[in-house]
Amino acid sequence: MLDRPREHAFHQFFETHHVELARMASLITGDSSVADDLAADALAEIWRYWDRVNAADDPLAYARGILVNVARGWNRRHALEERGTRLLGVFRREDRAAEADVPAALDVRAALGRLPYRRRACVVLRYAFDLSEREVADVLGISVGTVKSQTSRGAAQLATFLSGSAVDPRVALARSTGGAR
Repeated sequence: MLDRPREHAFHQFFETHHVELARMASLITGDSSVADDLAADALAEIWRYWDRVNAADDPLAYARGILVNVARGWNRRHALEERGTRLLGVFRREDRAAEADVPAALDVRAALGRLPYRRRACVVLRYAFDLSEREVADVLGISVGTVKSQTSRGAAQLATFLSGSAVDPRVALARSTGGAR
C-alpha cells in the first residue's frame, strides 16, 4: 500500500527545491549540462532516505549535503579539466528581473572551475547561496574553521584569477543566483 502523506511531503520538497539544487550542481561541477541529472540523482537519494531527511532539523541542509556528495562523485569521475564552451549556460535564473552581466558571469564560472573542489564548494555555498559558515560546514561535513579558511582562500584565488576582468566574484555570484548582495 502506498504511503500518500510521505509521497506528498517528498513531492512538495521536490517542487520547492529542485531548481535550487540544479543551480547548485551547476556551480559546483562547472557543467550546466549535467546539473539537472545530478539534481535528479541527489533527489533519488533523498527519496531513498526520505524519512531520515524529513526528520532532520533542516531537511534542505541535509539535501544539500547529499547533492554535494553526488557532485563530488561526478567531479572525481570527470577529472575537472578546462571546460571552455561548456560554461556558456552559466548563472541562469528564471525569475531574475535584470539580465546578468554574461561576460562577467562567464569569467567567474571559468575562475570557479580552476579552484580545488572544496574551495569551490565553500565559495559557491557561501556567496551564491548565502549559507552561513555553520550551514556550509554542515553541508560539507567539515569544521567552521575549515569553511572560513577555504572560503577566504577561494575568494582570494578568484580575485587573482579575475584581476584583469574588473569583476568582484562575490557580487557576480550573488547577482547571478539571487544570493546575498
